[in-house]
Amino acid sequence: MEEATQRECHQEEEEENAEIAIWKYVFGFTEMAVVKCAIELGIADAIESHGSPITLSELSSTLGCAPSPLYRIMRFLMHRRIFKEKLTNQDSPGYAQTPLSRRLMRHGEHSMAPLILMESSPVMLAPWLSLSARVLADGTSSFEKAHGEDLWAYTAANPAHSQLLNEAMACCPEVFDGLSSLVDVGGGNGTALKMLVKACPWIQGINFDLPHVVSVAAEMSGVQHVGGDMFESVPNADAAFLMVIYVIRKPLKKERLVKLAATYT
Repeated sequence: MEEATQRECHQEEEEENAEIAIWKYVFGFTEMAVVKCAIELGIADAIESHGSPITLSELSSTLGCAPSPLYRIMRFLMHRRIFKEKLTNQDSPGYAQTPLSRRLMRHGEHSMAPLILMESSPVMLAPWLSLSARVLADGTSSFEKAHGEDLWAYTAANPAHSQLLNEAMACCPEVFDGLSSLVDVGGGNGTALKMLVKACPWIQGINFDLPHVVSVAAEMSGVQHVGGDMFESVPNADAAFLMVIYVIRKPLKKERLVKLAATYT
């Protein structure tokens, strides 16, 4: 009898926890939406320019928006420790920067704002909202299901998204620190590598794909097109960039796979 009671209590507790947890998935998008809002309003930039903790009134005046909705945005961001509360020089409650909030500045040493704006754009969110279609459609990427073409073709045809992507790639140059050359294995027409080299001009790019693919690729500044078979050999570079998951349809000698894996590890 006691065991049955404990089991019933445990089930009730699980149900109560589920009632609470499900709301995280109902409103799971809100954090990204509010952070994107903060970047677009320029909240972190305004506080940084102010040079000291800033009141709600001062911040709303600087941003040109109403205090009431701004207060709700700031309350949300402070609850998540993106900004912090700190007294102003007049001992009034104010908002101050944190290391995290400085990453939301449009410009700055550690800015991640362009990357957040790109990943939260309708273009990049659409594939996630089509994820079930990707699971059901074997061999077609979520981006292709959502937009009818792959990311690089879409980017080449849409200047606004191309600029967004270029800015996002440029905000993380430390990823490529110390590299003077980079080979894009399976790089197709070289569009992806072209954008990367544009964002990091100190890198010499090698676009590597099958000979018939690179033979029709356009000439690009900072990018060399090389034809070959990745399972035979890959051009030498400081690092390899692989954007494609290959489906292997022919038997391969073990030593070829080991050689490919060992080259860039």
